[in-house]
Amino acid sequence: MTTKRQYHIITFGCQMNKADSERMAGILEDMGFEWSEDQYDADVVICNTCSIRDNAEQKVYSYLGRQARRKRQKPDLTLVIAGCVAQQEGETLLRRVPELDLVMGPQHANRLQDLLHQVFDGNQVVATEPVHIMEDITKPRRDSKVTAWVNVIYGCNERCTYCVVPGVRGVEQSRTPEAIRAEMEELAREGYKEVTLLGQNIDAYGRDLPGLTPEGRRENTLTDLLYFVHDVPGIERIRFATSHPRYFTERLIKACAELPKVCEHFHIPFQSGDNEVLKRMARGYTHEKYRRIIDKIREYMPDASLSADAIVAFPGETEEQFQKTMQLTEDIGFDLLNTAAYSPRPNTPAAEWSEQLSEEVKSDRLQRLNQLVNIKAAERSQRYMGRIEEVLVEDENPKDQNQVMGRTRGNRLTFFTGDINQLKGKLVKVKITVVRPFSLTGEVVEVREIVSV
Repeated sequence: MTTKRQYHIITFGCQMNKADSERMAGILEDMGFEWSEDQYDADVVICNTCSIRDNAEQKVYSYLGRQARRKRQKPDLTLVIAGCVAQQEGETLLRRVPELDLVMGPQHANRLQDLLHQVFDGNQVVATEPVHIMEDITKPRRDSKVTAWVNVIYGCNERCTYCVVPGVRGVEQSRTPEAIRAEMEELAREGYKEVTLLGQNIDAYGRDLPGLTPEGRRENTLTDLLYFVHDVPGIERIRFATSHPRYFTERLIKACAELPKVCEHFHIPFQSGDNEVLKRMARGYTHEKYRRIIDKIREYMPDASLSADAIVAFPGETEEQFQKTMQLTEDIGFDLLNTAAYSPRPNTPAAEWSEQLSEEVKSDRLQRLNQLVNIKAAERSQRYMGRIEEVLVEDENPKDQNQVMGRTRGNRLTFFTGDINQLKGKLVKVKITVVRPFSLTGEVVEVREIVSV
């Protein structure tokens, strides 16, 4: 009896990368490979990479170094680097890590089978040229059985001065509403209950698709897409990420308030609270516009959960400008704020500027912002105390087998006592008894039976 060849994928970075990894895993399983938990048992190892910050990139090189040493002992190992570092560095990677068999950018994830056949024919392959992204007919091997990512738009046309994404993920390419809905219908048939619509800049969805309404408004916007996919039977919750303040509209907010399945959670990066810094970042909005968006969300949905991204110590940022980021964070009170110190990235304008700030200043500002983030998150959490929240159960609590965990509609991680075998994929009403800055604990009030499609 022949044993199946095995594969292992390690994923660094964002939700888009995780979705790409799931698609590549689906392709490998279609090819007859079997998932291996242990990277050292695998015949094909894919490192799906992120280049958004330097420390993420260094982790990639450290991992590749270990796998390259292994390949020298096991020449038939197929070593693949995918994702943003692969796109950014291209053929340079082969000089740095000559043991690599395949270097492939994120736009080529759906072409993995063809590219691997070239490798198996004895070629060392670099696939980083711009391509039109094909609709993927392969079913992803999804990490969860309850929640799923669905890509709606690839690439990004923005030119933020600090960001490598447009260079590594290519121009915006929207999928058709029909293809997105068909994928969601298939997920519903497989028992999935929640879908997160994904895009690097999701509010740009549809700009490259044809079509105007009789009133002259572009159709196929993200708002139109939400209305189009909202009634897929069996899908109980819909989320979307990541939003850009430049394109965030009141019509979208109104749709989220009107459509019962769309969760009251918005992830809208602001990056800086200072207009001059925002201008140098080429973000295309002011902090006043950002505040108006938040005010409008809270007008329609007072309890909506808000998360964002912020960068401190951007080149030339003064202490006074940093304080405006602190003030915006204080005023809005985010449920979660992802923070980062500025990190120069290759082939971005800001990396060439002379006003780079010291590591000491970066560390100090990041620490002060994080302290404020924790305080505000703890304050925001207080509103949950004693409330009954609807939680979609996703998994067992890895630290306590007597507990299950899931998320509220506002995306707050919640733990409570229960049997995962009975509750996985169920919507449970939970009374909150313990609040923490970023998670909750509660007790079951009611389990809602969901009729499967």
